[in-house]
Formats: sequence, structure tokens, C-alpha cells
Amino acid sequence: MNDSRTAAEVLRRILAELPEFELIWTAYSGEEALRLAADKRPEIILMDLIMPGIDGAETTRRIMQTTPCVILVVTATTVGNRSLVFEAMGYGALDAVNTPVMGTAGDMAGAEPLLQKLRMVARLVGPGRHTDRPSSPAGAQAGLISRITPPSNLAIVAIGSSTGGPQALAQLLGALPGNFPAAVLVAQHVDEQFAPGLAAWLQHHAPMPVSIGVDGERLVAGHVYLAGSNDHMILERSGEGGVLRYTPHPRETAYRPSVDALFSSLAHSHRAPRVGVLLTGMGRDGGEGLLAMRQAGAYTIAQDKATSIVYGMPKAAADLKAAMEILPLGQIGARVRDAILAGKVRTADPLRG
Repeated sequence: MNDSRTAAEVLRRILAELPEFELIWTAYSGEEALRLAADKRPEIILMDLIMPGIDGAETTRRIMQTTPCVILVVTATTVGNRSLVFEAMGYGALDAVNTPVMGTAGDMAGAEPLLQKLRMVARLVGPGRHTDRPSSPAGAQAGLISRITPPSNLAIVAIGSSTGGPQALAQLLGALPGNFPAAVLVAQHVDEQFAPGLAAWLQHHAPMPVSIGVDGERLVAGHVYLAGSNDHMILERSGEGGVLRYTPHPRETAYRPSVDALFSSLAHSHRAPRVGVLLTGMGRDGGEGLLAMRQAGAYTIAQDKATSIVYGMPKAAADLKAAMEILPLGQIGARVRDAILAGKVRTADPLRG
């Protein structure tokens, strides 16, 4: 849905080139989109942010409450409307991308990022979406994971999130103190062009410094590192400290950056506390990695259904019994803080006996 006739025509032409998609309606205001979504619920909505009447973020919120579906923000002003982008993602938009521009010869410059997003979304909503998952460490990642061993003496919290994640991350990070004695690693499903904006936005909510994790960067306690690439952020041991790395593997996963890849890189023996947290999100990414962390002795938490915008990723963790605790979002930050400050990895875990 888009209030610009030109932008709507560009999107219509792009969709016409994709036989796996069918355009069922076009709306030019938020109010119209609400009516059409209620009358003929789509699987995917392409949502602009700036529209007459209610804006795209508020429209996203209302649609996700009444007729939830996959919403992809497509707007020409993502940088200038950064707060609206993350507001919409907090309400349930899956991702965001710039609107392609129609050239003088009728070509559509910049269409490839949108096409990539649509193909990714199609994997999530199409047949087999409930089983689509990245390769496990025992599969294609075996060689990679075998050489990835996180540091033993640095306390680490790893957080994974997707749909609805920005708001959830803001609340969780806001509950952690500025002198938090652990490094915090975050994998949020968001395109790399929006990652710096998300880091800046989260900084307004978090007492700790928040920055994009840099390949080869050594971790320090009291800092939040956000995955900032369409590749996957992982942790590699280097002496007594941890070093961030980015890897394109697994390439076939629809989830980028992959929460499973981050969590799996932490699934090794350790002496300092280690906590894994899986928040709201569509799909199954993170469940297997969280299970691997639990089996390696980490304390693991998943968000509950009632407070999740989309209960996909946390449900996958619950189904796998990967989470030691399933908690409302409002309780997770305090539980993470207490686990680290107490200096304990976990209490007795019946999974391991």
C-alpha cells in the first residue's frame, strides 16, 4: 500500500515480473488498507510509512492486531524516517527496504534489494515455511563451528529477535545497567542498511553503549554489539578474549543475520556466566542454537506467547525444550541481569541431569 501513484506503479511492475506473487489489491491510505485487509486478507503487504491519515507504523500496528500477516516496509524515506521504520518493525513489520526508482527509460533502478526481500519472505510464508531453517552445526556448518570456541572468562549474553524485535530489544536492554559486567551480542533480522540506524535508536533506550559489531573486534563487558551485516555475526575465541567475526555460511538460510549461527558459536564449555535469549519473531531461527547453548551449560530464556508480536521463533525454542524459562518480555531483562550479577550460569537443569 502506498499513497504515491508513481511508487505504487513501480511496485506493481516489479510484482508483475514475479510469477510466484499475485497482486490482490492496492491501497492509497492506511484507512483503506485496513478495510481491504479485513475484506481480503493477504499473505504479504508492502507498506509505505508516509501517508495521508494514519501513517504506515500505526497502520502496521492495527493490521497486526486484527488481520496479522507479513508486512514489509517499502518507502523512499527510510533514513529520514528512521524512527518510523523501527516503530513499524516494533509493531510487527518484518523488514524494510527502499522504494525502487523508475528511470527515464522505464527501468527500475534499485529493484534488486526489494526482489531479494520478496524472495526471502516467500520462503517464510510459502509451502514448507514451518520447516525452513538454517543448516545445523552438525550439517553444513560443522567445519566452521568446530573452530569457533567462545572465551571462557568473559560473561556473555546473546539475544536473537525478528518481527517485533526493535521494541522488545529496547525494553530488554533498558533493564540492564550501564556497568553491566557482560558483553551483549544481538542478532536482529534487519537489512544491513538499517543496522546503524537501529543501533542509534537502541542507544536512546539502553544505558550501555550500543554499536555495530565489527569483524575482528575484541569484546569488552558493558557493551552491546549489534550484528550489522547480511552475513552472520559469530564469536571466535582468541586467547582469553572473544573476537567477533562475520561469515556468509549458511548461505541457504532465509534468516540474515542468523540467530542460530550466533547462538551455535556460543555453544561450548565456559567458566563465566552465559545467557541466551530468544525474543519475538517469525519463523524458527534461533531454536536449535538456543538448544545447543542450553546443552553446553548456558542459561536460556524464550519470550512467552502473550507478549510476542509473532510467536514463531520463541515457540520453536519451546517445542525443542531449548528454553529453561519462558517469560513475559517485562521480566526477561531483570532475569538476565540477576543471572549475570549472581555469577551463575544456571540452576540445576533437568535436561542435563
